[in-house]
Amino acid sequence: MEQVKCECGHVNPHGTAFCESCGKPLQDVGEKPLLDMRYEGSARRSQTYKRTIIDQIWAFFSSVKVGVALIVITLIASAIGTIFPQQMYIPPNADPAEYYEKQYGLAGKLYYELGFNNLYGSWWYILLIALIGVSLVICSLDRVVPLYRALKRQGVKRHPHFLERQRLFGVSRVNDPDDAIATLTERLAKQRYHVREEDGHLLAEKGRFSRWGPYVNHIGLIIFLIGAMLRSVPGMYIDRAMWIPEGETKEIPGTNGRYFLKSEQFIFETYQKGKENEAFNAAIDRVGNGMIAKNYQTNVVLYKRVGPVIAGAEPKLKKVKEYAIRVNEPLKFDGYALYQVDFRLGEPKAMSFQLTDKRSGASFGTVHIDLYNPKEEYDLGRGYRVKLLSYFPDFEFDEDGNPSTKSRVPNNPAFVFKMYAPDRPKGETSFVAIQQTIEPFGDNKYKMAFAGLETRNVSGLTVRRDFTLWILGIGGAIFMIGLIQGMYWNHRRVWVQRVNGELWIAAHTNKNWFGLKNELRRLLDGTGLTMPADRLEEGKKARQGGQAHGTA
Repeated sequence: MEQVKCECGHVNPHGTAFCESCGKPLQDVGEKPLLDMRYEGSARRSQTYKRTIIDQIWAFFSSVKVGVALIVITLIASAIGTIFPQQMYIPPNADPAEYYEKQYGLAGKLYYELGFNNLYGSWWYILLIALIGVSLVICSLDRVVPLYRALKRQGVKRHPHFLERQRLFGVSRVNDPDDAIATLTERLAKQRYHVREEDGHLLAEKGRFSRWGPYVNHIGLIIFLIGAMLRSVPGMYIDRAMWIPEGETKEIPGTNGRYFLKSEQFIFETYQKGKENEAFNAAIDRVGNGMIAKNYQTNVVLYKRVGPVIAGAEPKLKKVKEYAIRVNEPLKFDGYALYQVDFRLGEPKAMSFQLTDKRSGASFGTVHIDLYNPKEEYDLGRGYRVKLLSYFPDFEFDEDGNPSTKSRVPNNPAFVFKMYAPDRPKGETSFVAIQQTIEPFGDNKYKMAFAGLETRNVSGLTVRRDFTLWILGIGGAIFMIGLIQGMYWNHRRVWVQRVNGELWIAAHTNKNWFGLKNELRRLLDGTGLTMPADRLEEGKKARQGGQAHGTA
């Protein structure tokens, strides 16, 4: 598009509201008493070029309303993500597709299908973050580039229409203009204004750097969003739950099979009422003795895999270190950290049943069932055997009255047994749960009698590794710098111009007009120059006076 040449000789980009150099309005401003100084009248691409699809996309994302709408949508989505627990916090062996529907009904099903169960890793949430980043980049470039150009090219001598349309403007007549200007120049310099002089005209300016505060904010936010998006990149951020029973060795999630952990012992200590714990005696009386946790820790051994990973082969492990993981005392290694966050005491590990004759009480053998890895059939010899038809680790009846399981954790195990004996070659079926036995096909001769329960303690650990933390920290620090830069300083300018034997004074600031007016009063005191009037306040008073006169 064609550029616009001002009468002062400066060539302005198409769409400029008033000349970058002298300030003469280049567009019809109508009856507006004041110039819009927000972007120095500069030509913004979003308001100038609207022909191509690229221009339209640029204009769309440069809108502050669009940016705010994206942020609001993201905040609403984040709030919805807190209604039900995220997938990392549900029981480790539970199927998310079934868990949310069973626990929370239709709302839970929708919650899962829409991806709220893994909100911060869902594609649409990452897309929202990316769109906010695009909006921030385009908003910043659309404004900061023309604003920087306009401020850099502003001339000392400004067009009379530019001065007249400033909020603070006044005309003074003094006997010695040179002396008044010299005194004012000296005072402005003492107030740390950068003073430029041209043909007897003055431009005093300070605090221009505060205009870049919002854009420094944007840079900080963009870096922060990049860090947040990198959390979805494999290996950059890990936050996984790990449940490990005493005596077992398990692969540490997120380490790609490189590290293993063995739980040697779980220790749970509570405060007991007595003189040594007087500070807790009142609380112990309220909740009961042995109910207030003093310490819970997991004594572990960390192993590292040696050699290549071979499918189906037992890994060769090398001991790395022993450690006692306590609350706020994680085990750290190779960028990972294992935190003690939860525990389960006395979790069922195995159950024993005896195949017995209901009338005589004679026993024909014991079945030992590993609740985490049960066998399909148990041979007791002499023609007696037991077949496990169904296993429900966390037993409940569903809406139709059929047996089902809430999770894969054996919180309430139940079994369907098929019992075979020499005199019962076709077998007898029995449903056995804790304190409950059902014989669905009539009265049986044999039964599975409970013979024992083996329990163990299970430690709940969180595995974390975060390579994005330093990026988030840098983004947050830059954001705070921009916030301070934009809030605690302001851009002030004072123009003094000789016009037909008069001294015209105009002033502008991007905020804190009260402070600027007080500073101007101190600067002009004793110089003979008149304090510029606040034309915005005068206009309000005039309108209020007109309304009062009309009412009368």
